Amino acid sequence: MVDRWKIGNVEFGSRLLLGTGKFADLDVQSRAVEVSETEILTFAVRRLDLDNPHAENFLERLDLKRFTLLPNTAGAYTAEEAVRIARLARASGLCDMIKVEVIGDPKTLLPDPIGTLEASKQLVEEGFTVLAYTSDDPILAKRLQEVGVHAVMPGASPIGSGQGIINEHYLRFIIEDATVPVIIDAGIGSPADAARAMELGADGVLLNTAVALAEDPVKMAEAMKWGVIAGRLGYLAGRIPKKRYASASSPTEGMIE
Repeated sequence: MVDRWKIGNVEFGSRLLLGTGKFADLDVQSRAVEVSETEILTFAVRRLDLDNPHAENFLERLDLKRFTLLPNTAGAYTAEEAVRIARLARASGLCDMIKVEVIGDPKTLLPDPIGTLEASKQLVEEGFTVLAYTSDDPILAKRLQEVGVHAVMPGASPIGSGQGIINEHYLRFIIEDATVPVIIDAGIGSPADAARAMELGADGVLLNTAVALAEDPVKMAEAMKWGVIAGRLGYLAGRIPKKRYASASSPTEGMIE
C-alpha cells in the first residue's frame, strides 16, 4: 500500500523525514539514508561550506534526483537570521522548501514562538514552501497556519533528547485542528515513539539523532521506517477502544457445555 501525501505542491510516498547531521561518517550516513527509504532529507545550511565547492559533503554521496532537499535554518536565534539563511539556501540553488527554526534558548533549544511566526510569515510572502518547527503549542500551530505555512512541525520533546512523546494531549489538539500536514519533529528516540506519533494521526515524522547516534544507525534507520509505516497503518485501521474488563476473543453463544 502506498499512502501518498503532499507538502505544498510536492507529493511523497514515505512519511519518514531524515536529518543528516551527527553521523560518524558519510558512508554510514549514506547507508542509513538508503535503507530508510526516505524521500526528504533535511540539513543545516550553516553546516555546508557553500563557498568551497571542493569540500566533501553528504550531497555528493547521494543521487539527488531521488530526494527532496529540505534546508533548515538551524542556528538562527532571530527571525532576521532565519530569513537570511533561507534566502542563502535558495540563492545557492538548493531548494524553495525551507524548515524554519528560530531557537529561543541555548540550553533547552526550544523554539522562539514569536521569531518563528515572524520568519515564517515573511518567507511565505517571499514564495517559500515553509515548514515551521515549533513547540507543542496548539495556539501557535494555529497562528502559523493562518500566516500560510505549508506544514507545522511540533516537537515531541526537546531536540536530541530521545525522550519520545511527552504531551500527547496537545499534539492531538494540533492534529485535530490542522489544515496542513503535521510532522512530529524532535525528541523521537525509538521506533515505538515514531509509531506512536503516527498512531496519533500525524502525517509524518522527522528525526535525526535517534538514527545517527544509535549503536547501529543503519539498522535503526530501517527500524524507524517500519515504525512509521506500522503507526500509519494502525491509525488508518482504527484501534479498538480500551475497556476496563476482559472481553472474550471467541463468542460464547452456541458453545457445547
